[in-house]
Amino acid sequence: MKITYNKLWKLLIDKGMNKQDLCNATKISAATMAKLGKGENVNTEILIRICSVLDCNISDIMEIEKP
Repeated sequence: MKITYNKLWKLLIDKGMNKQDLCNATKISAATMAKLGKGENVNTEILIRICSVLDCNISDIMEIEKP
């Protein structure tokens, strides 16, 4: 199974934000943003920070794709 953050990218568009805005608001590094873009594992603390800034739940920013 694979993690996808497509919901995060859609949510950013809906909120009128870009990736750089998210980095600044959550204080996450460019490397972490690259991991998100590649669908790689990201620390749960980072995901919680993103959810806090976007006022959403984890299920609103990520999902598991079945093969």
